[in-house]
Amino acid sequence: MKKILILIALFIANFSFAQTPAEWKEKDDFHKVMASTFHPMEEGNYNPIREKSQEMYDKAVAWKKSTVPAGVDKKKAKKILKELVEESKELNEKIKAGATDAAIKDELTELHDLFHKLVGLCKAE
Repeated sequence: MKKILILIALFIANFSFAQTPAEWKEKDDFHKVMASTFHPMEEGNYNPIREKSQEMYDKAVAWKKSTVPAGVDKKKAKKILKELVEESKELNEKIKAGATDAAIKDELTELHDLFHKLVGLCKAE
């Protein structure tokens, strides 16, 4: 019985005091736009990214301005967020200028890779 109580106490302590960098609202907001544009692009549908490139840029800017949660390397996160904003802006400008599907694919893939690099920081607490 004592072992069970100790296990329950450890579980509650771990659950109550654990840092959860995954709870980063701006990350989740950006991810929604990324997922709704990147996956259709993989299937040859470029309309979502053409329609949401400004929103993606705006979400990247908001994410960059947000507070980095505890447990995430702030210096690395801010560096990647700066790149994410720059790449989002570049993609948005290219789309507004009439970029080809091939150019969009290259830019969005780079942006997707940056996103996952940053998400990796969030998991490495």
